[in-house]
Amino acid sequence: MQYFTEDFNAFFKELASNNHKEWFHANKKRYETSIKNPFTIFLGIMIKEIQKYDADLHIEPKDCILRINRDIRFSKDKSPYNLHYTAFISKGGRKDKNIPGIFLRFSPELVGIMGGCFGPSKEQLEKIRKAIVRNPSEFRELIENKDFVQKFGEIKGEKMKRIPKEWKEACEKEPLIANKQFYFVGEEAPGLITSETLVGELMNYYKIMRPVNEYLTKAIL
Repeated sequence: MQYFTEDFNAFFKELASNNHKEWFHANKKRYETSIKNPFTIFLGIMIKEIQKYDADLHIEPKDCILRINRDIRFSKDKSPYNLHYTAFISKGGRKDKNIPGIFLRFSPELVGIMGGCFGPSKEQLEKIRKAIVRNPSEFRELIENKDFVQKFGEIKGEKMKRIPKEWKEACEKEPLIANKQFYFVGEEAPGLITSETLVGELMNYYKIMRPVNEYLTKAIL
C-alpha cells in the first residue's frame, strides 16, 4: 500500500526555502493532507505490525510522532520548522528515548531507521555495561550478526573522555563499554517513502534490530 504521494518530499523541499510561519500557515492544509494525516495512518499500521512481535507494545501514533516545530530556545538557527518528519515507536514513545525501539526519520534526503539506547540514564548505563561485562561474547554475537552489520554497520554513541579505574580493564577487553550511548543507524533512499513496500522494508529493519533492542531493554530493566 502507498501511504504518501510525491508531495511529501516536495513539501519539505519547498519548506527548506521558505522556513517561516507565514509560508507554513499558508500551506497548513497541504501539510495536513500530505504529511501529518498519512504519516499517522502509516504509523498506525507499523504499530500493528510490531505488536505481532511485541504484544506488550500499547501505544498510539500520537504518542510517537515528534513535533515539526523546532526547539529554537538555545539555537542560533531560528528556523521554526524541522525539514523532516520523525517518530519513535517504543513502549515509552517520544517522551522516553531511553527505551529501545525503532526511530524513523523521513526527509527528501533519506529515510533514517535507528534503534538502541539514545540517552540512557546513569543507572541504565551502569546496567548495560555490567551486562556486557558478564558475557561480552553474547553482545558481540548480536552486533556482529551479518544482517545487523549489513543494515546498521556498528554501534554508535558518545564515549567517556576519561575512563574510571573500575572500568579500564573491561574497556580494554570490550571498547564499547566506554560508550555513553548505544544506538545504531540504517539508511534508505527517500524514494522508499512513496513506495508500496514501505512498511515491509521497515519491518525487515525492525526484525534485524530486535535482538539488540531486546538485549538492551533486558539490561536496563
